Amino acid sequence: MTDSSRGERSILPIILLSAAGFTVLTTEFVIVGLLPAMARDLGVSVSRAGLLVTLFAFTVAVVGPPLTASFSRFERKRLFVTTLLLFALSNLLAATAPNFGIMAFARFIPAVMLPVFWALASETAVAITGPERAGKAISMVSFGIVAATIFGIPIGTLVADAFGWRIAFASLAVLSLIKAALLFFVLPVIEGKKESAPVTSQLGILRDPIVSGHVLLSLLVFAGMFTAYTYLADILERLGGFDGTTVGWILMGFGGVGMIGNWLGGRLVDRSPLGASIAFSAPIALAMILLVPVVKSYAMLALVLAVWGIAQAALFTVSHVRVMKSASANAALGASLNISGANMGIGLGAIIGGRVIDGFGLQHVGWAAAGVIGLSIAAAFVLMTTRSPGVVAPCPEAE
Repeated sequence: MTDSSRGERSILPIILLSAAGFTVLTTEFVIVGLLPAMARDLGVSVSRAGLLVTLFAFTVAVVGPPLTASFSRFERKRLFVTTLLLFALSNLLAATAPNFGIMAFARFIPAVMLPVFWALASETAVAITGPERAGKAISMVSFGIVAATIFGIPIGTLVADAFGWRIAFASLAVLSLIKAALLFFVLPVIEGKKESAPVTSQLGILRDPIVSGHVLLSLLVFAGMFTAYTYLADILERLGGFDGTTVGWILMGFGGVGMIGNWLGGRLVDRSPLGASIAFSAPIALAMILLVPVVKSYAMLALVLAVWGIAQAALFTVSHVRVMKSASANAALGASLNISGANMGIGLGAIIGGRVIDGFGLQHVGWAAAGVIGLSIAAAFVLMTTRSPGVVAPCPEAE
């Protein structure tokens, strides 16, 4: 088989992996836009509903590295199809959940398998195309994941406003079933790894202060972002006075400018991973502080949300690449550790934001978020002066 014919045959499975990645990651993030309506329907406060974000994120953070290492032995088609079937089941359960407890269980199921899919999809894409096309394959899979983080929330919000939040979850269940069937028929059989080092041995990489410092930095960055972002829809509804449809379109615009941020982050992170983190953290902190004061001024609100959207999307990319660079001796494990650190931050951010709402009011969430972002900036400056003991190759700033 020629290289060109192999490329033509391999492109469809990778496109489907990217599409499946969109559904998988949308399942995690869609709830942010549904919190106000879901809280009302389930009879709980928005801050308590925000704990569903924490549950999902903490589960991903804890089980990610060990499950990924364990499941890497399994044949890939069977693994991905099973994962999507579990997502279909969990989203159907969420769509029919009669109370908060059942909803919490429905959110726990996909959180267990999300990091496995996320960590192994790119590796599988490279196995399909061959190492000579690794960059293109990874970028194609990553596009579905990035698109989910940018557009999953606004699409879910618009669907929920038009048909109800339960239909948003039901739609994800149907999409999961469709993509499971497509992967079953299109994805080639790819065997898992026959042998791999024990999980505890691989995690020894965290003894390097550079690696552990970068994971901690991702935790702080995401905690700061999601202290406010988890409750952005509620801020726009309650403090801005926008209806659900308008909030959905605002979040769509937020996601649209995020594409610019994704591009900028990719350009700047190779020059200076820590410098890029600081460069995008500072404006997002300012935007979070300014959101409530300008929420009634449409022009200023658009500007503030544009800055926030660009910086947030950039930080998704910057954080992922930054941790992988710090763990260059085992970049795949670095990616898994970043997933864990980021999701731990997402869960903490939802908790912090909820506590601030309960204790001080919704209008103070931006200040709390900016404070956490300030800690991440301080941590980035500390990392710039930290040298690696040589366990793994350090980031350029550590030289």
